[in-house]
Amino acid sequence: MRALSRITDEILYNQYLEGEENGLTKLMERYGNSLTFYINGYLHDVNEAEDLMIEAFAYLSIKKPRIADGCFRAYLYKTARNLALRLTMKNRLRRCFGFEDIDKEPESRTLIEEVVQTKERNHILRMCMEQLNPNYREALYLVYFESMRHAEAAAVMRKSEKQVADLVYRGRNSLRTRLVQEGITNAEY
Repeated sequence: MRALSRITDEILYNQYLEGEENGLTKLMERYGNSLTFYINGYLHDVNEAEDLMIEAFAYLSIKKPRIADGCFRAYLYKTARNLALRLTMKNRLRRCFGFEDIDKEPESRTLIEEVVQTKERNHILRMCMEQLNPNYREALYLVYFESMRHAEAAAVMRKSEKQVADLVYRGRNSLRTRLVQEGITNAEY
């Protein structure tokens, strides 16, 4: 896995474009789970989310679009978002982006007390995130959970960098207020 992280997304994608199937496979290994989690925030159905994750990679496989350097992840997430929105519209779902499965990430080997505290904090965070404006929630998720730069998040959300920066700023303030109401005053931002 360490060697995989040294190779950039663009190198792997270009390897795939040049006929090396392994490049796309490595990208699926790198982004499959997090992309599924992201899509599931729209669909609230992990099986559908997995199908759309595969469909997003199938799109890359079939269309083989040219992607600018440094933009692969944003392009992939934007593709997945469009697929999720299309399916949501098709099924006339009225749900918003959610964080139901945030605590289903694998737990590390820590002390029991830390695990309990972490689960409790995640529960409170998830609850507070659900109360946020959906645009705030998505911007915060992309920037903090997916570690995207504002430019990448802007490409995914089809907004300007300034709009994303504003959404993150307002979202953080709104989240901070809700967390304080829940008794969490030492959260790091």
